Amino acid sequence: MFDIPEGATPISAEDRQRLKIKTISTREELNRWEQENINKAYDWIQKKRSITITDEIMLRELHRQMFGMVWEWAGIYRITNANIGVEWPQIAIVLRQFLGNVSYWIERRVYTEPEIAARFHHGLVQIHLFPNGNGRHARMACDILMEKHFRLDPFDWGGNLNVTSDVRNRYIESLRTADKGNFDELYDFLGIEKYGGR
Repeated sequence: MFDIPEGATPISAEDRQRLKIKTISTREELNRWEQENINKAYDWIQKKRSITITDEIMLRELHRQMFGMVWEWAGIYRITNANIGVEWPQIAIVLRQFLGNVSYWIERRVYTEPEIAARFHHGLVQIHLFPNGNGRHARMACDILMEKHFRLDPFDWGGNLNVTSDVRNRYIESLRTADKGNFDELYDFLGIEKYGGR
């Protein structure tokens, strides 16, 4: 019933029971409802004068804003292990350590601002906070960091990363390479040299 692109988190039968909109029966319908919800979240962000996206509470609220119309678990950390990500009981601990690192990178200017944003995005995907929507959440969080904190244009992400395509495959591969500590492919994918990085 729900075909998923390569690298996406599958939707389990149990997750389907937690859909708020019970009439959803296809991936296309789910995508349409989620996108409508994400558009509303984008409007919510634009109305905020400032937003500290490197805050754990704000990250959870962002996910709730993005998916709360569709999913009962929006904004709630996953309580099962996924095909990627840390063991679920470690999510909050690992996230707090990671956000501490991000704050340090920003304060000490360890990397350029676009590089920090890229690493922020990768870290959120790698931890995999929620049952689903992690990539979209991490991309929006990254955009917020770029726009609201660094006052830079967000990355363009190369197109729609929610469907199987060469662009999505390149994106997923760049994240997997970053999992091994090499961020060059991710920087290239995001076009960081355009921002004066590297």
